[in-house]
Amino acid sequence: MNLSLHFGWLGVLEAALIALAVGALCYLLFHWIGARNRWAHGPAIGWGCLLALGIATGIDAWHLFYMGVVRLESPVYARIALQKIHDPNFLAARVFMSSVGALSGVALAWMAMHARKRAD
Repeated sequence: MNLSLHFGWLGVLEAALIALAVGALCYLLFHWIGARNRWAHGPAIGWGCLLALGIATGIDAWHLFYMGVVRLESPVYARIALQKIHDPNFLAARVFMSSVGALSGVALAWMAMHARKRAD
């Protein structure tokens, strides 16, 4: 996300709440596009999830992937890679909780829109 969040578990929870809002907004965007183009619910949910995951976990997921794939053989290279990460101790937790938050945001927005349609 590349925001200045707190460190530790508080930063993880902040990232998850921001991802929840991003997921809801992404679903609402694709629901609006889908309603105009007469899509079924599936494409709106799918594209909403994909965009929400890309936005919410983008840079943190890239750092996690980079640290797992690239062999950091020198302490200098490892230090340079770790300096680019906001909170390297909680990187995996932040990526996981942001993913859960983004997907939950899409699901909650879909449930809210589905309940609104039933009430009409």
